[in-house]
Amino acid sequence: MRIILFGPPGSGKGTQGDLIEKAYGFLKISTGDLLRRAVEDQTPLGKKAEVLMNQGKLVSDEIVEELVRQRIASPACRPGYLLDGFPRTIAQARSLEAMDGKRPEVVIEIDIDLTALVERLRNRLVCSRCGAIYNLNLHRHRREGKCDACGGPLHQREDDKPGVIKERLRVYKEQTEKLRDYYQRKSVYRRVDGSGSIEDVFQRIAILINAEVAKQTQTRALG
Repeated sequence: MRIILFGPPGSGKGTQGDLIEKAYGFLKISTGDLLRRAVEDQTPLGKKAEVLMNQGKLVSDEIVEELVRQRIASPACRPGYLLDGFPRTIAQARSLEAMDGKRPEVVIEIDIDLTALVERLRNRLVCSRCGAIYNLNLHRHRREGKCDACGGPLHQREDDKPGVIKERLRVYKEQTEKLRDYYQRKSVYRRVDGSGSIEDVFQRIAILINAEVAKQTQTRALG
């Protein structure tokens, strides 16, 4: 099975993806992580991405899609996987289906009030070394200015600053409204309330995943 998580910036996709991976064993695939690793390893795709990033340009769909293609082709993804940050557009959704079209999928949107979302983003800190995410209100780090996992320095991302948040939300809304409709027409779209604690949101997501796993198990038994 394939799980696709989407939601606005700061909705908790990364955190929930980690919890899903731990609970269900679906390998989490984050396009941000794939890009960072490719750049660090100086792979051919990583070098192309680095040039664009250094020029302040967006990494092309072709590069992102090829990174995803390579990852989902790995043996670790055969039992199932979870996508965080991909697809972002209908074109990417169709590209994903071309890569792995026969796999059953469920698309879960984490929906959250915009006022709460802006507050969450303003209080988010990210580890410069390992990418772990903390929040001064929801998931606070234990050591001042340091990551609990690796001890790396924490910082606020440039795109989490108040002046940038509004534009990020506008772009998200513009891109994902069509994507939401696309998956609704396929009858694989589900929505969860993203408010409350991390544990509360995970329990809501778990109910949906459990239902989908049971359905797929039944389908295989009948098939």
